Amino acid sequence: MPWPLRWFARVLTVLVALALVLAGVLVYTVRKSFPQVDGTLRLPGLTGNVEIYRDKSGIPHIYADTAADLFMAQGFVHAQDRFFEMDFRRHTTAGRLSELFGKATLGNDKALRTMGWRRVAEQELPGLDRQTQDFLAAYAKGVNAWLDANPNASDRSLEYSVLKLQNGEYRPEKWTAVDSVAWLKAMAWDLRSNMEDEIDRALALTKLPKERVDQLYPGYPYDRHTPIVTEGALSQGRYDQRAELQVGGVRALSQAAATLDAVPSTMSSEEREGIGSNSWVVSGQHTASGKPLLANDPHLSPQMPSVWYQAGLHCRKMSQQCPYDVTGFTFSGVPGVIIGHNDKISWGFTNLGPDVADLFLEKVDGDTYLYKGEQVKLETRQEQIKVAGGDPVTVTVKSTRHGPLINEVMADAKPSGEANAVALQWTALTPGKTVDAIFALNKAGNWPEFRSAAALFEVPSQNLIYADTSGKIGYQAPGRIPVRENGDGTWPVPGWTGEYDWKPDFIPYDQLPTVEDPAEGFIVTANNAVIDPRRYKPLLTKDWSYGYRSERIRELVKQAIGKGKIDAGAMSDIQQDTSNGFAATLVPELLRVPVAGPAREARELLRTWDHSQGLDSAPAAYFNAVWRHLLMLTFDDDLPEQVWPGGGDRWYDVVAGLLSTPEDPFWDDVTTKDLTETRDDILRQAMASAYQELADMFGTEFRSWKWGDLHRLELVNGTLGTSGLAPVEALFNRGPFAVPGNKDAVNATGWNVQKGYGVTAVPSMRMVVDLSDLDKSRWINLTGASGHAFHDNYWDQAEAWARGDLLPMYSNPESVKKSATHTLTLTPDPSSRP
Repeated sequence: MPWPLRWFARVLTVLVALALVLAGVLVYTVRKSFPQVDGTLRLPGLTGNVEIYRDKSGIPHIYADTAADLFMAQGFVHAQDRFFEMDFRRHTTAGRLSELFGKATLGNDKALRTMGWRRVAEQELPGLDRQTQDFLAAYAKGVNAWLDANPNASDRSLEYSVLKLQNGEYRPEKWTAVDSVAWLKAMAWDLRSNMEDEIDRALALTKLPKERVDQLYPGYPYDRHTPIVTEGALSQGRYDQRAELQVGGVRALSQAAATLDAVPSTMSSEEREGIGSNSWVVSGQHTASGKPLLANDPHLSPQMPSVWYQAGLHCRKMSQQCPYDVTGFTFSGVPGVIIGHNDKISWGFTNLGPDVADLFLEKVDGDTYLYKGEQVKLETRQEQIKVAGGDPVTVTVKSTRHGPLINEVMADAKPSGEANAVALQWTALTPGKTVDAIFALNKAGNWPEFRSAAALFEVPSQNLIYADTSGKIGYQAPGRIPVRENGDGTWPVPGWTGEYDWKPDFIPYDQLPTVEDPAEGFIVTANNAVIDPRRYKPLLTKDWSYGYRSERIRELVKQAIGKGKIDAGAMSDIQQDTSNGFAATLVPELLRVPVAGPAREARELLRTWDHSQGLDSAPAAYFNAVWRHLLMLTFDDDLPEQVWPGGGDRWYDVVAGLLSTPEDPFWDDVTTKDLTETRDDILRQAMASAYQELADMFGTEFRSWKWGDLHRLELVNGTLGTSGLAPVEALFNRGPFAVPGNKDAVNATGWNVQKGYGVTAVPSMRMVVDLSDLDKSRWINLTGASGHAFHDNYWDQAEAWARGDLLPMYSNPESVKKSATHTLTLTPDPSSRP
């Protein structure tokens, strides 16, 4: 062999050997963090044996004799699979990310310290039910038992091994009950209501007169899209289902908007318009089994691992002391089941979205602010933020009677205009009882017990749907919803006058809408309006989702009823529906407008299109590209960049209104001099631009374009998956996947027209519960049970999720044990007993 080849062969041999060694080290490091799922482990603090059965998807079912042992074991199991995720979340909610990642996350921490989630959680814990506090303590004990058994960071998760390269001094601290409570503040934040709409309206007002801003926020179309509740009204201070209807400071705001953007989302994406959920319940009068069916799929940002963790929590013998036999979706870091079923009832959530947060413009002068003609002293506190690799940073948080000044954390905040500060008043910044609601829901056995549990679910306010094995279905709107002295919460308001203050009492629970066994025999909630305001006077909000998803679900349920009795398969099929709710309005307008060149031929794709948005659909690809360019061409020149349209269903109604007014100023491109564009000009340009974009991407043969080639989902790890280091990101991220659907299809895979077609919001899980036989229920998670990269269960459910498949949701002990591939027994540690 010639010398150069011999040299190359030796170098190659060394490199291969080195790669094998590094791969071996990586495999060893990764695998030693995997949990023990078979055999026996001693767990200090247990009072009896606990069995944990896992199926091939890694989903655990936990069996114990006492509630304390049950929740302690749940804490242990969560830590086994998801501790780094839990640790990251508690640093997020406490405003302590900089302890992990250095100054890069300082802005996040400043925003969180200003909001004070952790402080509120600390205040909330002592006010919870004594039993709730005991269960939170038991859960924390289980997490800490796992921590004690894994003293080295690299034994806990691959993320810690990578983190050592930047922050070798970091050591996770013990879990506390407050860590669990604080996580629910993050849940409330991500499911907040119209706070961004308030700011967006005000920012749009800087470039447009109020009447044109109002065009961008049309009222809910009650005449076209049915609200959730269609029966009853307020009567004698209570909601009665049988009652008859009786008709009768710009700079500071920009800084506040930047602060809100700095608050990291733990469940939702930055594309707020894509966040929603579907749920519906059908009574036994319409089902094949004669018992109800319940479906739920919350729409949140795609995360790796998924925000949800599937589990079963079972008392071996049900009693007053151990009343839990519940299966469903949990949050890592929180005991109990959030959405699911027990042995008698099932429930689901969608975001009700009431206006529970207001922005108050304030006049601040030094350490005081103006209120009703007097200068009142600001409340202040100091917050010290530790920074890995740097010196601590101290933040001074200032608050008025309305709440913290959220613009104060911006480094360039300076007084300007009449108002020079913005305070946030939000119901979640007051201690509440939501944690109590979790345990009450988990053990509720009938409709009255369910409603009592729902009364405790204060923040975030959710649409709760219900079904039970006796055949009853229902709906309840819970939550702490403010009553204002004046105003409707749609715009930031002056804080110094006092005329827009919240009243001391919230809307009483007995006055919130509720429905039991409605005449239609089904209930649909999809973030649509709860109730027609002509029927119900207390203000919930004016910023609903516009009802395209809910109306499509209603249509499909009625179609299924018309074909015969509904079964679980029909419920799942509805979840997979991809129909575009605006196509019927826009396509005829596009077909009417003269257009030349290849765009004219591509437009023919739309003529026979059925409006479905499957992976292989060329019409869906072209239509959505036209929609993207239509929105940008129509509105981007008129609005500040912060409020450019993302493409949610609000814009369906905005554009629908404009289509009937071809000379409306929004159609004109203000950047073109001496030229006034009209509706047809913009429609024509949108079709041409869409054709050119897709032709550049996929070639000119438009019949071969596929929506799935555009609309793709990448599962990105919420921490190191966005590190900017390709080798690190490759360890933790997965995908991309082609996915069907669209932002406001029932299969709601959201995207932002300003950024392209990549998926930004998804059905984060899907569930169909069969109350005739709970073992026939089905479910799927977005990723998998494990938070450990390279574990078999890290993303094993993702491909099934993308296909629209569901897995068996077993809960019967015989079925659970039969499907188990692993069995772990936790035993008390005799040395730890008193």
